[in-house]
Amino acid sequence: MDGNGNAGVLEGLTSLGRERARAEAAELVAMLRFRDAELVRTAGIESPMVRLVERSAIALEIGQAMGLSEGQVTNRLAAAERLRERGPQTWLAFRRGDVDWARSREIASTLLLLQRPESHDRLDDTVVAYAATHTVAELRAWLKRFVARVEAEEAAQRAEAARRQRDVQVTHVDDAMAWVNAFVPSHQAAAIDARLRRTPRPDGDDRTRGQLRADAFVDLLLAEDTPTTGRARTDIGVVIDADVLVGAEPGPAVSDDGTWTVPAEWVLEHLDPDDTFFHRLLVDPITRDVLAHEYVGRFAPDVLATAISFRDGVCQAPGCLRPARDCDLDHREPHPRGPTKGSNLWALHRRHHTMKSHRTLRWILPSGRTVDAEPATHGVPHGNTSDVERALARGLTAE
Repeated sequence: MDGNGNAGVLEGLTSLGRERARAEAAELVAMLRFRDAELVRTAGIESPMVRLVERSAIALEIGQAMGLSEGQVTNRLAAAERLRERGPQTWLAFRRGDVDWARSREIASTLLLLQRPESHDRLDDTVVAYAATHTVAELRAWLKRFVARVEAEEAAQRAEAARRQRDVQVTHVDDAMAWVNAFVPSHQAAAIDARLRRTPRPDGDDRTRGQLRADAFVDLLLAEDTPTTGRARTDIGVVIDADVLVGAEPGPAVSDDGTWTVPAEWVLEHLDPDDTFFHRLLVDPITRDVLAHEYVGRFAPDVLATAISFRDGVCQAPGCLRPARDCDLDHREPHPRGPTKGSNLWALHRRHHTMKSHRTLRWILPSGRTVDAEPATHGVPHGNTSDVERALARGLTAE
């Protein structure tokens, strides 16, 4: 592989991505300017009815010019205006091409969830650095965790309100089949998924994995103990900050792969240990330290391997969301030089593990800079930008 030639191609792709993001920003800026100008113009119309009709046509006119529906225009304008007003630093990063519209839209949706102005500022201070170096799916999970930790009480209230809406619906469709849709708390859904994932396959069974899961699901609902499902205990990993566990602060329990959060007290409630066991990984709220025990051998004992899997959640290669439970446990610094302990172990998808072993695994950032392999960042970063930086960003977004 010609490293120099391919490096040039990657730099070109990075430049094209930034140009695309800037073009998306330019479109939205133009849409906002047109909308704002029309609002000013129609403000002088005396008849309320005529003024309402004129303003209702704004989204239609923009849509005709852009090839978008009125609904798409309305949603984009609302998200862009929210980002411009509540996240000025993110808005500037979007206009520079540091983050594209897909990521900016996710951030704008999160700004709508956050209720306190200081939470808006904290998100605006920290999110760009993460969004610029991670995929949309990773950013979406990061934002969920951010909301659950920064506004823990509000998030818990919304979760309780949503839990009151739990329901199961059965919809019969064609060919003698039906859909069973359940709206249940995330930690219970995760336990169900883990139970189905552990369903053993009898010898000679030619069912697909999906068929096996479906049959096990029916067995769980319609029978107590069956040869298909057994009564194997289900393990679920969640991370809870130490100050949350002792009740000093409200906060969430975050799943091992970071895709869902629930109020911490939900998983601290009594659960049948014969069915589901939640591994509650205690982490320092400042340093995020989880593991400190060191082992002499090359292979980690099961308890450490399980803890690493729950800690990392997913493969630590950037953009890879392969669950850590399906990954290799790799020494970041090769054994025996590198010790078998938490700080030197991480989950890597087999393909990325092979790439690392052949010294071809590199993290290529959106800026085009290539860095050595380091763990993907999970969780909410600490620290804020200065008030001066925030005020300057708000001033620059006024144009």
